[in-house]
Amino acid sequence: MRSIVLLVVVLGLQAESNAQGVKMPQASSGQTIIQDFGLGKITLTYSRPNMKGRKIFGALEPFGKVWRTGANSATVIKFSDDVTIEGKDIPAGEYGLFTIPDKTSWTVILSKTSKTWGAYTYNAADDFARFTVKPMTMKESMETFTIQFANVKPTTAQLHLMWENTAVAINLSTSVDEKVMAGIDAAMKGDKKPYFQAAQYYFENGKDLKTALNWMNEAEKADPKAPWVKLWKGRVQLKMGDKAGAQATAQSGIDIATEIKNDEYIRLNTQLLAEAKK
Repeated sequence: MRSIVLLVVVLGLQAESNAQGVKMPQASSGQTIIQDFGLGKITLTYSRPNMKGRKIFGALEPFGKVWRTGANSATVIKFSDDVTIEGKDIPAGEYGLFTIPDKTSWTVILSKTSKTWGAYTYNAADDFARFTVKPMTMKESMETFTIQFANVKPTTAQLHLMWENTAVAINLSTSVDEKVMAGIDAAMKGDKKPYFQAAQYYFENGKDLKTALNWMNEAEKADPKAPWVKLWKGRVQLKMGDKAGAQATAQSGIDIATEIKNDEYIRLNTQLLAEAKK
């Protein structure tokens, strides 16, 4: 009996050794996504199972049961800055992303525990936050489970979960205005003042246009042959209602862009000129 046990152990060690020497593709491929968001980044790491002809939600992944939101290790999401998810404030940090699929609603869970295999050791006591979202039905089937960022804007985005014929959208937002305004105020006290970038921010975010125009004028003095400065100065003028000034600035931008053979800014300044003439 002792010799048989020894033989089994030896054979097991040999099989393990042979397996370690063979490199094979993972049944569920891994993916890491890094998305710029606000002034920070969101990093998401997960594994992507395939349908393989199976019924997924309500079968392979039962309704009402906690799911790792992928395969293998639990899905991990990391925020470098504070964010808001479905109206709830989430501090910067790393979280496990779990879900509870159901027919008419999904529960999305951010867990304080991110290093775990699957959802086998999931504990609701470790939940940091929960959100309820509505699933949508996709016309075309998604073979491989997919997570992606969509509709990404400076301060808002959506996280999409898609598999089989089901899609879920999770709304994200972040606040950057206070940080940007503080950064502009500090930079304007320095030797190298970011007139052009600061004026762009004021224009795009509903700030004082007179200040934006003053800064564009300073940027124009520093770089009088820059058609991009002309373009943005003209946009500020047009937004302020100064159509004649915007036309003159746009034409100057066209002339400069033509001189340096920059087709893009010929086109953009031409568009601005047409808008200012309406």
